[in-house]
Amino acid sequence: MSLGTADWIVVALYGALTLSIGLRLARRAGRSVEDYFVAGRSLPWWIAGTSIAATWFASDAPLATAALVRRQGVFGNWLWWYEAAGILMLTFFYARLWRRAGVLTDAEVIELRYGGAPARILRGFSAVYQGLVKNAVVMGWVMLAMVKFSQVLLGWDAALTLTVCVGLALVYTVASGLWGVVVTDMLQFVAGMLGSITLAGIVLARFGGPGGMAAAIREQPEAPAGALDLVPSAANASSLEVLSFLCLILILWMRSGQGDGYVAQRLFATRDERQSVMASLWFAFAGTVLLTWPWIVAGLGSLLVFPMGAGADPALVADPELAYPMMIRELMPAGLRGLMVATFLAAFMSTMDTHLCWGASYMVNDVYRRFVRRDASERHYVTASRVAVVGLAVLAAFVAWQMESIQRGWIYIIELTAGVAVVWLLRWYWWRVNAWAEIAAMAGSVVLANGRLLLGAVQAAIPLPAAFLNFADRFYAPEMDLVRAVVILVTCTLVWLIVIHFTSPEKDEVLDRFHRRVRPGGWWAPVAARTGVVSGDPGAARMWTGFGFGALFVYGSLLGIGCMLTGRALVGVLLLAVSVAAAVVTVRLADADNPPPGGAGQPLPPDDGSPTLVGSAAASETP
Repeated sequence: MSLGTADWIVVALYGALTLSIGLRLARRAGRSVEDYFVAGRSLPWWIAGTSIAATWFASDAPLATAALVRRQGVFGNWLWWYEAAGILMLTFFYARLWRRAGVLTDAEVIELRYGGAPARILRGFSAVYQGLVKNAVVMGWVMLAMVKFSQVLLGWDAALTLTVCVGLALVYTVASGLWGVVVTDMLQFVAGMLGSITLAGIVLARFGGPGGMAAAIREQPEAPAGALDLVPSAANASSLEVLSFLCLILILWMRSGQGDGYVAQRLFATRDERQSVMASLWFAFAGTVLLTWPWIVAGLGSLLVFPMGAGADPALVADPELAYPMMIRELMPAGLRGLMVATFLAAFMSTMDTHLCWGASYMVNDVYRRFVRRDASERHYVTASRVAVVGLAVLAAFVAWQMESIQRGWIYIIELTAGVAVVWLLRWYWWRVNAWAEIAAMAGSVVLANGRLLLGAVQAAIPLPAAFLNFADRFYAPEMDLVRAVVILVTCTLVWLIVIHFTSPEKDEVLDRFHRRVRPGGWWAPVAARTGVVSGDPGAARMWTGFGFGALFVYGSLLGIGCMLTGRALVGVLLLAVSVAAAVVTVRLADADNPPPGGAGQPLPPDDGSPTLVGSAAASETP
């Protein structure tokens, strides 16, 4: 199916507006690396938080969400809902710390927290690990989603889709850096929400509202048994699905607790600590609640428009991730189809621009500027940043060419980062964590996440026992994905704790420098006694209280809206009432616990010329 004239006009207008914004901001971003990568540290909370949420609204998310509904039911979306708990931990425990660090990338924190050759090695490895390996996988599945979307709605092949979409994303990301990213993200968030809500409204109207749609799905014999369940039940889910759900809820949320690198980048770019905390809280609500349900409604509607079982569309049986674009093709009238194409283009660009800018910040700040050329001009580094953006886009397009499933990419990233979850959380709050602990956790996570591939390589050279290979096949089977991630997390945590026992702590001067700058709470008593610096955080009880009420706020609204959209209005209203009450308490705790800009708190130490401060124009500013 081809788009009509009205559809192409909508797409063209959106594209022209986006590109004009990026080009207008190019001059502002070109002044320095700090302007290019962290927008001069001047973002208010609502722009920073919306930008993070817009990045979450990638072109892959609606496709994968609808596919999860078709495969498992609504509860399958806990594969990413669990991260809300991690985001709330970021809000109350880590957002202030990130902002106080005054760095350009999370990898730069490594040489602020640790010292010597291990810190230099870890910083370089982490930059490549996060900026190239992990980042390429994420951008790869985002591009794959656009390939599938364009295949259904535009009839384009993969090569044409990748060429057009990457070209559009590059134009304003290369030109304007984070300034262009965050400003266009605002536009993209609004466009994305408008398009997805429009489709969800059409679906509900077609089937007589939430109650009518829920009743029709219950009468659909081919639908998953637990299609409308918000959590897996013993009656409608296997014991392994219930176990995987518990793994997500009880343990795996810790892997997102300190925030991914692109989230941290937005927090670095905020005006002060208060703005960083409020940005994180807004992201927790907007990303988890506002974005979720329109996609799920489309997925539920697809069970009725494209029933499963005998006579089902062969393409959809082979790839359920095509359900969302097929719903657009089936239900959206002319003109509105153009809106949805613009919506997906917005979702794609909001994620690609973020990951290109974020990945380039690693390559320039933590590799090129740190290890290759340390004394060039700011203009030189801005040029290098733009070159890095182009290189990352080409790499991501190659990865997308090799990928087949968006969901498999999501799970691989969960496993790849599970092993470092606890050490990343505790390096801020426990003075005894050292660089070797983080190296051990990262290496263990990489090995275990890729264990079956590595065993295959070993087997080609050295025959392995059949019983061992059979166990490995079961352990690395798709149904064991989330259980395996927990095993990786626990195993790597034990490994790095053992490493700490047999290695020396960081030198006093390294610990003192970090403590003076970041002013963390937790287990820093020996260091605090030397420095005389008081923690800049509120008490642990207040932070945990904020976290608890925040979880009640976010998950109460998430499940309340879900109940209303699946025919359980009374329960939904009660949950929403609890959520609103919790929201009032959460906002007060988040806002009251932050010192005003330039208010109380210890000043940062002067720039001592240490390697960790290379490239940080904020090294001598007081948060």
